[in-house]
Amino acid sequence: MVISYQWLLEYLPTPIPVDELGKILTSIGLEVEAIETEESIKGGLQGLLIGEVITCAKHPNADKLSVTTVNTGDAEPVQIVCGAPNVAAGQKVVIAPVGATVHPTEGEPFLIKKAKIRGEESSGMICAEDEIGLGNSHAGIMILPADAPVGVSAREYFNVPLADYSIHIGLTPNRSDANSHIGVARDVCAYLSHHRGGEFRVKMPVLEAMQVITTAAINVTIEATDACPRYTGISLTNIKVGASPEWLKQRLQTIGVRSINNIVDITNYVLHEYGQPLHAFDADKIHGNMIIVRNMPEGTAFAALDDKERKLRAEDLLICDEQGAMAMGGVFGGKHSGISDITTNVFLESAYFTPMSIRRTSMFHGLRTDAATHFEKGVDINNVIPALQRAAALIVAIAGGEVASAVTDVYPMPLADLTVTVSYSYIKQLSGKDYGIAAIRNILLALGFGIVSENEEHITLLVPSNKPDVTQPADIVEEILRIDGLDNIAIPDRLNISLLKALPGDRQSRERIAQLLCGMGLQEIVTNSIVNSKYYPGNTGLVQMINSLSSELDTMRPSMLESGLEVVQYNCNRKSTDLCLFEFGNVYAQQEGKYIQAPHLAIWVTGNAVSADWNNKAQKADIYYLKGLLNNLMEYSGIKGAGYAISESGDEIIWKWKNQHLCSTRIVPQERLGLFGIKQEVYFAEIHWDLWHKAIVAARIKYSEVPKFPAVQRDLALVLDKQVSYRQVQEITAQLKLAELQSYGLFDVFESDKLGTGKKSYALNFTFQLQDRTLTDAETEQLMQRLTDAYKTKLNALIRE
Repeated sequence: MVISYQWLLEYLPTPIPVDELGKILTSIGLEVEAIETEESIKGGLQGLLIGEVITCAKHPNADKLSVTTVNTGDAEPVQIVCGAPNVAAGQKVVIAPVGATVHPTEGEPFLIKKAKIRGEESSGMICAEDEIGLGNSHAGIMILPADAPVGVSAREYFNVPLADYSIHIGLTPNRSDANSHIGVARDVCAYLSHHRGGEFRVKMPVLEAMQVITTAAINVTIEATDACPRYTGISLTNIKVGASPEWLKQRLQTIGVRSINNIVDITNYVLHEYGQPLHAFDADKIHGNMIIVRNMPEGTAFAALDDKERKLRAEDLLICDEQGAMAMGGVFGGKHSGISDITTNVFLESAYFTPMSIRRTSMFHGLRTDAATHFEKGVDINNVIPALQRAAALIVAIAGGEVASAVTDVYPMPLADLTVTVSYSYIKQLSGKDYGIAAIRNILLALGFGIVSENEEHITLLVPSNKPDVTQPADIVEEILRIDGLDNIAIPDRLNISLLKALPGDRQSRERIAQLLCGMGLQEIVTNSIVNSKYYPGNTGLVQMINSLSSELDTMRPSMLESGLEVVQYNCNRKSTDLCLFEFGNVYAQQEGKYIQAPHLAIWVTGNAVSADWNNKAQKADIYYLKGLLNNLMEYSGIKGAGYAISESGDEIIWKWKNQHLCSTRIVPQERLGLFGIKQEVYFAEIHWDLWHKAIVAARIKYSEVPKFPAVQRDLALVLDKQVSYRQVQEITAQLKLAELQSYGLFDVFESDKLGTGKKSYALNFTFQLQDRTLTDAETEQLMQRLTDAYKTKLNALIRE
């Protein structure tokens, strides 16, 4: 939000320097992000004087230059060399003396210095209008009327208004009460009353009674009372649309609002003065002399002010006459009912529209207007008539005309007053400060709260209608803290905090897995849960966003794959192609009208899983790298009994635990990668975290003493058919249930014609160990024999010597 310093001063009972005002605003929760100088004329003609040319002669060394003497009001005239063709003795001109800074209409400011021009001394400059920001002409110097007073400052002569400041405030969404100049002034006055003592009140605009000639009343009906609880209006006739006066243009320019015409400018002025949006209709274009606030059928076409036709939703609120829609209520005007240069009769609207209705319409149609942003934050329902009367008075004063009707006020179900009771002990407890009853009362009264009842322990307050965010005792404490000054909150010498003994089980498991993955060289990412629906054509189970932020962010992700591929694409496009990423996040779906949200752990690997160094080659990532990674995670988590199956194509591996899908890893298809412009292989793993955590909880960890007796190792080479997988070897080994077998693994795969057609060799290493004694050679050989017999019988294996 931007406010004008000079404009704000009109409502304050005492002037405050702009720097001090900035500190006050930040202290009361209206954080000042920037204060910028705003001038109607660049430089404000600062340092320039009105002078009179006494003599003018040709320059002895230049045909196109003149040597003049100029009276600037000092005891002695100054000599100035001038290149303008129209300079002559007796003229009143604008002088930039030595030391003045000139601000041209275009270009950078420059300092006037004493100089010699072609051998002649020059102590200043006689100015053209484009050289001092008063116009664009450079045909010659500015020649002023003969009665222009010599020696007077140009700023005073041209009546340049005082420099203004635009104050940029980072307004939080809950502070709709401060979304105007009067709203800010109210908070500043409350601050002054509390800190300086006395009673500081906002200097409200005087609303004098207007003479009403009842000739053009417009009837108003509200059909959509849920979206429009209150609608007021007034008619004005014989107005003249034209340019706004300079003071009004300057006010709007300071806060970044473009001047359009006097009627529209007045509605914008009152919007930023009171915080109440208004809309002006050309009354002659209102068919049937009636306003109907209603919804229109789904798909109704609406011709908007920006010459675009929009298809309406059934819930969009419209301001209609008897022939159809004239405006989107509180959002945007219509093409055929707005103010034009030939408008003479106006119907002025001031209404209260509910925030939810306005925001939905504004977001759906992409119309982020000033009116919409005010309504969606919430406006004061009791402010609609004062703002309407203020705008009507300004129209009469600036655009002429007459008030042609009394104020029409349709308010079928007045909103109930809200009261909040808060105890003084609660205020002290939450704020950490003992304000005292008198200080609390004074702050709240200064903010517009009414006191319904009070005693030594509690106070019951009537919440002003301009504070829709105040609904509970904590909000009252916040108001007190703000006005006392957020920078005045005391920091105690001792800070008491409670520490959790341990994280909740699920969170603890996540942290442990995340730390393990980071230790394995993976990087954690956080991506947006809202993605582009184009990634999922034909998916009928998507959770669509009703009011999406953009067309590219319109659905909740049903899988984490695509949001991670966006990160891979971003990095690959910047030559970072070796990536190992993981993320904890949620996926979303809907089935049979029910929404489902499930937590997942996703892993993406592409490029080199292990980088090359001086004694190691780079290791390319593949699906088996992810398989090993998932196996390590299961072992670390203590998960037992999870079996896996490899697809026939070998591009996907799925693990199940108790016949439920636990996790999987797969090669991302090329057509999927093509959507993102990724030209290298990407491998993706996804863990169903709820089931994974159940498996962790179900796991029983058994502890045993570290064996005192040495282990025995044996190697075995098996010649098998190529169709036999290592998975089959594992299953047969597990079926033997050898208690002495501590571990085994595959350390080599060999294929050669020497082994025979369609044959391969697995080289296995076995480790045997007992807790109470050392195995003898005979016992070890017996165990190996059982293994080889099983492999021969069930796998038709040959033992390779």
